[in-house]
Amino acid sequence: MKDVAEHARVSVSTVSYVLNDSGPVAPERRNRVLDAVRVLEYSPNESARNLKRRSASTIGMVVPELTNQFFAMVAEGVQRAASARDVLVVLVVPEAAEQPEEKQAKLLRSQRVDGVIYLSGTGSMPASIYELARSGPVVLVDEQIPGLDLPAVVCDSRKGAREVAAHVLAQGHRRIAVIGGPPALWTAQQRLAGYREACAGAGIDPDSVPVYAGDYRQASGVALAAEALAGPTDERPTALLCANDLMAIGVIEHCKATGLRVPEDVSVVGFDDLPLSALLTPRLTSVRQPAHDMGFRAATALFDLLENSDTGSIGLLPATVQLRDSVAPPAGVST
Repeated sequence: MKDVAEHARVSVSTVSYVLNDSGPVAPERRNRVLDAVRVLEYSPNESARNLKRRSASTIGMVVPELTNQFFAMVAEGVQRAASARDVLVVLVVPEAAEQPEEKQAKLLRSQRVDGVIYLSGTGSMPASIYELARSGPVVLVDEQIPGLDLPAVVCDSRKGAREVAAHVLAQGHRRIAVIGGPPALWTAQQRLAGYREACAGAGIDPDSVPVYAGDYRQASGVALAAEALAGPTDERPTALLCANDLMAIGVIEHCKATGLRVPEDVSVVGFDDLPLSALLTPRLTSVRQPAHDMGFRAATALFDLLENSDTGSIGLLPATVQLRDSVAPPAGVST
């Protein structure tokens, strides 16, 4: 800015007024400043400008993978909020880089980002992210990590799981199994708790309901469906409650491969309500999480922290059941 001011024969404050449109400048002086900017190819140092304003120029986001469309939608919400503030998002995807989360977290730390949005794929936090949390703001999204007092933007998974399970039970199903998520993850624990509450409310002992722990990937849905549905016809589950849509898609894939009809032979529900869930045959009954809104709110909370503002009460975002074609009464039962 000093070079521009010298070239235009004006003060540095005049250059600042022109570039930031923050004060009155005579047209002739404004034109001299703009000419100097073009001649010198001046580009403002956003990091310095934001440091002076005590706001962010770059934030980091750690997400387990992007092949799971839900994670990608959360990242899009973060990007939308960051773009509105001209903030750069450094996206770290450990699985895509084929590197452990800890190594990727160290890389992110080396970039000197102003803050981090962290979506855990393990239910824990790498030491490098923990160190960032000690020196700068970190906001969790879609997960809560026990023992860490950090702001978290999450969905009411427990209530959503309870409501979708109650719908399945209302159709007359009594032989139910759960294709759950990774036991260490808060989301998986909340969804399992919701399923169990619905069973207890319908007079079914929750401990009698088989639970098969998956990893939120489609392949585990295929493998666990084969395990859950391996018994005799009169003993196997008539409904499978899946902790996310990708595993539910795997369950449907297994059923089609083995000649089982959905929902005539087996009812299936998912969780997340990915856009493709409504395009399946049959269309998948699922629980919708507001993925874009979760990402947007997480980024907004991070910006508030960076500006020394209170994030306020974030609370639980709503989860809503989307009823479609993959659930029907079991054979011989009418509702």
